[in-house]
Amino acid sequence: MSAPRKLFVTTALPYANGNFHIGHIMEYIQADTWVRYQKMQGAEVNFVGADDAHGAPIMIAAEKAGKTPQQFVADIAAGRAQYLQGFHIAFDHWSNTDSPANHALSQQIYRDLKAAGLIETRTIEQFFDPEKNMFLPDRFIKGECPRCHAKDQYGDNCEVCSSVYAPTDLIAPYSALSGAKPVLKSSEHFFFKLSDPRCVAFLQEWTQNGEHVQPEVAAKIREWFGTRTNPDGSTSTGLDDWDISRDAPYFGIEIPDAPGKYFYVWLDAPVGYLASLKELLTQRGQDYDAYMADPAVEQVHFIGKDIITFHTLFWPAMLKFSGRKTPAKICVHGFMTVNNGEKMSKSRGTGLDPLKYLALKMNPEWLRYYLGAKLNGRNEDIDFNAEDFMARVNADLIGKYVNIASRAAGFIAKRFGGQLGAVSADGQPLLAALRGQSETIAAAYEARDTARAAREVMLLCDRVNAYVDANKPWELAKQQGMDARLHDVCSTCIEAFRLLTIYLKPMLPAVAQQVEAFLKVGALTFADAQQLLGAGHAIGPYQHLMQRVVVEQLDALFAVPEPVVEKALPGGEEIAPTITIDDFAKVDLRIAKIVECQAVAGSTKLLQLTLDAGEGRTRNVFSGIASMYAPEQLVGKLTVLVANLAPRKMKFGVSEGMVLAASHADEKAQPGIYVLEPFPGAQPGMRIR
Repeated sequence: MSAPRKLFVTTALPYANGNFHIGHIMEYIQADTWVRYQKMQGAEVNFVGADDAHGAPIMIAAEKAGKTPQQFVADIAAGRAQYLQGFHIAFDHWSNTDSPANHALSQQIYRDLKAAGLIETRTIEQFFDPEKNMFLPDRFIKGECPRCHAKDQYGDNCEVCSSVYAPTDLIAPYSALSGAKPVLKSSEHFFFKLSDPRCVAFLQEWTQNGEHVQPEVAAKIREWFGTRTNPDGSTSTGLDDWDISRDAPYFGIEIPDAPGKYFYVWLDAPVGYLASLKELLTQRGQDYDAYMADPAVEQVHFIGKDIITFHTLFWPAMLKFSGRKTPAKICVHGFMTVNNGEKMSKSRGTGLDPLKYLALKMNPEWLRYYLGAKLNGRNEDIDFNAEDFMARVNADLIGKYVNIASRAAGFIAKRFGGQLGAVSADGQPLLAALRGQSETIAAAYEARDTARAAREVMLLCDRVNAYVDANKPWELAKQQGMDARLHDVCSTCIEAFRLLTIYLKPMLPAVAQQVEAFLKVGALTFADAQQLLGAGHAIGPYQHLMQRVVVEQLDALFAVPEPVVEKALPGGEEIAPTITIDDFAKVDLRIAKIVECQAVAGSTKLLQLTLDAGEGRTRNVFSGIASMYAPEQLVGKLTVLVANLAPRKMKFGVSEGMVLAASHADEKAQPGIYVLEPFPGAQPGMRIR
């Protein structure tokens, strides 16, 4: 018996500046399905992930949120579990790249590369934002791609043609922070010499030997080794050296012996795969170095097509020339579009929000199966089509798969004490055909061609349902003397249902767990497909496994949200509660003339006003308006007085009313107090109605 396969599996590290989107969930479901299949085959799998925690975007976002970068990342990480648990994605460990393990590993890999003669320093001109007074990270410089001329591309690579270049190669660059045109300043930077003949030779062989990447990915990589035209019109062949440093201020890992210099986030991010694994093994009491030195361990990465460069050039070269194991496989998938190729857009109702999906109580295994039925192991985009989703889930999972158990289990329970019978001669070929497809379906899972696995399983479901329709157990149950035949037919159906569940388990882990409980069996593996439960095996009562998708759920999922209209706050505060005309009439507002005005000794806020309100006498009123007005500005002016306000004894004397003035609720943000002044023609004593 061969030793169990040993697998170290990761997904791309999500950037810790926001929630998971459907692209993350698609990748995690693909990887999780493959991992579950491998575990069903007896493999020892360590499936780890981590948050990509470093870089200027995190630093800037944290500053805006009034948090430290570490707290900002921790708050994002706290929301991950609801997605992963919600879609039954079972990582063995989840970390982040700011961990002590990642700091230590990244710095050691750098030292090893330096010792191999693959690190050098150069003085370069780098873009500087004159308004923000900082060197601009690549992702905060945008402009026109120098290769394909796509607009609004980032400063390190083009998302349209996948070219990698220096920010200074961009055409018409601008700062994504301020919009300003950046200026060039000199700075010493560290480079990984990817152009070194050793790196080039290794990467040409590693990427093109047919073992590590898909053929279509290998073809794309070949373009990067060829001759190309540079932005300045010159031509170059082979790989460019890679700038791996950034200047302070920067949230990241410091470069050893280089104060004020930090690793570019793409150097330490993939090292996070190793650090997360090391944390997991350390928790278990296992030796990380011994594990990674084991030649039987296969390192497998699942990534999207937008980050091929980093994972098929930089990452393998970093590992190779720092003396470490290189990946066995880089599994690249495409993007997801919605409803016949539309790009995701929440505002247009074409976004698929994973949390909204779960909040609508939509079964996560509908999505797991639907994505599995679309993904084929190649670097190709897939489309989520709402009508196709409903039709496929309802037809395949409910109409074909679940239907088999629901049509047979009740008779076993009611008529035969919950025990299976023997499978007769005409049931044996059906079950043999199902068992015979085990290797074909396993091969599809191994190749990540879950679309083929789904097709093969549904073809088998069709054969089982044809058997059910041909034998009609509901009619056998009505016929005298047909109990034995009924028992045989229903037992055949339950045996077949178990085999189909084995084949679907990587995609439908929660349903499989329910089936295992229903059938009173242990955790199903692929090896279990070669045997039957047998006559006399007791099963439990059947409970319905899955509901149908209804159109109302999909309408709600893609409903365009009502625009959020923020309540206007005039002057910074809400309008007071409604009053009646009688309430207003209780306040006696009168025109008053400011006869005299003087500062109040001992107060920086108050002015003392002498007011004529047409009463044949004057009133004394203290008002907190000294910050805005000099006394001489107010003398002779008309204003508005609350005439029936009870007199108030103050430190400086008695105030006989209140002068009306306007101000913003947030006086720190918008300082200013403005005394009300009636139009000319108003006379002291007139009442305001």
